[in-house]
Amino acid sequence: MKSFHLFICSWSMSLLGILLLAGGFTAVYADNDHDEDNNRDSRVRIGRDIAPVPLDLRGKNRNLVWKGSYLINAGGGCNDCHTFPSFAVGGDPFLGQFPIINSAKYLAGGAPFGPALKSKNLTPNADGLPAGLTYAQFETVLRTGRDDEDGHILQVMPWPVYGKLADQDLRAIYEYLRAIPSLPNNY
Repeated sequence: MKSFHLFICSWSMSLLGILLLAGGFTAVYADNDHDEDNNRDSRVRIGRDIAPVPLDLRGKNRNLVWKGSYLINAGGGCNDCHTFPSFAVGGDPFLGQFPIINSAKYLAGGAPFGPALKSKNLTPNADGLPAGLTYAQFETVLRTGRDDEDGHILQVMPWPVYGKLADQDLRAIYEYLRAIPSLPNNY
């Protein structure tokens, strides 16, 4: 019986070793905190890798900036409306080309939506404020759709969707916008 028990233990340990080496063993956690941490880390890594412009990270929380890059460049589609044209010459995926974001006009606004409406410049102003907005103003715009400049409800901008983001996500977007190059209005 003792030799049978040693055989089973030895076999179990060998199987565990094979699974670990082959990468086929996944730990199961009782809560979702670990999974959320892994997802958050992957968003940070992806955001770092896909930022289409050089970032000024001095004095900024890098993980927050890179998470903001992920939200803007992988999930938000901000480039589609706030960069005009969205893609560089030869890099338009809608023409079957490998996507290359127009970094020379990145988030500087100017995309036309009818005769009188153009997207706003989201790049930081001389004071480092994205679109010239403090964080409190930025949050108000994204949560209510009310633009501080004229008080009208923003049209076209999907603020009803972005307004549902968690506070930390909005903060990450803002921090990313603080880190991108400042560009003159593209309109």
